[in-house]
Amino acid sequence: MNSDEQIAELERGADEVLTAADLRKKLARGTPLRVKAGFDPTAPDLHLGHTVLLNKMRQFQQLGHEVTFLIGDFTGMIGDPTGRNATRPPLSPEEIQANARTYESQVFRILDRERTRIDFNSRWLSKLSSTEIVKLAAHYTVARMLERDDFAKRYKSGQPISIHEFLYPLAQGYDSVAMRADVELGGTDQKFNLLVGRSLQEAYGQEPQVVLTTPLLEGTDGVNKMSKSLGNYIGIAEDPDSMFGKLMSISDALMWRYFELLSFRPLSEIAALRGQADGGRNPRDIKLELASELVARFHDAAAAERAQRNFIARVSEKAVPQDLPLKVVPVPGAGLRLANLLKEAGLAESTSEANRKIGEGAVRIDGARVSDRGLTLKAGAEHVLQVGAKRFARVKLEPSI
Repeated sequence: MNSDEQIAELERGADEVLTAADLRKKLARGTPLRVKAGFDPTAPDLHLGHTVLLNKMRQFQQLGHEVTFLIGDFTGMIGDPTGRNATRPPLSPEEIQANARTYESQVFRILDRERTRIDFNSRWLSKLSSTEIVKLAAHYTVARMLERDDFAKRYKSGQPISIHEFLYPLAQGYDSVAMRADVELGGTDQKFNLLVGRSLQEAYGQEPQVVLTTPLLEGTDGVNKMSKSLGNYIGIAEDPDSMFGKLMSISDALMWRYFELLSFRPLSEIAALRGQADGGRNPRDIKLELASELVARFHDAAAAERAQRNFIARVSEKAVPQDLPLKVVPVPGAGLRLANLLKEAGLAESTSEANRKIGEGAVRIDGARVSDRGLTLKAGAEHVLQVGAKRFARVKLEPSI
């Protein structure tokens, strides 16, 4: 790809590029860029929220650039203060190393093992002398640190800010100096830290890196950023059934956010799915496609198929009450239209309401969704009817006398 084509690809799903002119200039040189993204191993598992950034790293790889997955084993011991209203308790070196090992094993579910460099920032940060740390700190002011929203709020409210927390963005910024990074990736909440990297590179006589931020993925609650500590996460190493079930639990509105940030489908294909939903297709069926795609990516296609079958079986078994009374419904020789059957079964006040429910995709017969208002059922069968999520009836169709 030429520079324009690469930029168009890289800007897909990105929140901000600082600056696009710098990126264009770097790409125009025709040499591979040094791209980094840092991950503090504060929890033992990577989750789908992390993969928004990992997918962008994968794009850089596919375009021929040099990608480093940087494990912040040193910065993890400081604790990232981003978004915190209190000092984060630092992890022990043992916890950091244990979590880092799981990151190494999981990251290649997305990135190309042969084209990914894994590094640890303790390799240079732990070697800085006290003199070098003082010189590093001299490149930034307290006033600029307090421009950070989380620091500013804590300062104004009288919440403590430990001196070592000011060291975190400096340490992260120094990573870019040590690696001579051309591009650094991070979530939108990391923008301040990423820009510190640009400033420090200039202070150390280097060309400043391009900062590319990606949106934060909401967790299964649809409100907060996906986080293991909040329990709203979907781990990429979870078993297929658990992953599939959690994906199916997200709201219909949030589903489109997941398609945008996680799916590898072309944007035109996602737009077509939106059109189908607007046209009456049940969002649950579209969500099944999303869950299958993601489970297949982190496991395989066969696992995704099994997980879908298991999910449908679980939902059907759980949703239908086992003690439904049997209602006998007389059916004329020509059969009984579905709308009339729903009224007779007590699932609709009128045939017009029943037809409306059918049109909305809210009606199932024996677990299968029905959308044909003209459907006519014959005598001699027994069915479980469902309207919406909670209204059921078990009917036996017998010939009318």
